[in-house]
Amino acid sequence: MSRPATIAAYIDAAPEAGRPHLRRLYAILKDAAPDAQEAIKWGAPFFVEPRFLFSFSAHKAHVSLAATPEALERFREEIGDYKTTTNFLKVGYDEPMPEDLIRRIAEHRVQVVAQREDDGFW
Repeated sequence: MSRPATIAAYIDAAPEAGRPHLRRLYAILKDAAPDAQEAIKWGAPFFVEPRFLFSFSAHKAHVSLAATPEALERFREEIGDYKTTTNFLKVGYDEPMPEDLIRRIAEHRVQVVAQREDDGFW
């Protein structure tokens, strides 16, 4: 994938099979954080306010939502069989998008970041 300058360009450059999930993921995150700044950082779409809220990315066979370990742990039981790493929730292109779960993770991150008083990005 080339280095896109906007989230729309990022989605357009992603694997065709992943674009529907990416579009839906973007819409959910934008709805959860309508005032957040959108940017491409480290080659992926980010939402910041001005601290990191969340980001997402496209891969060969899945999309990833990047949050924080705390956010993913909070929803661990609901994540169920979806694959995760410390910071990422992975949704295969052949899996249904867990829209409600993603929305709640995103809303949680917005709330946590709004309550922070430090200057850290992460």
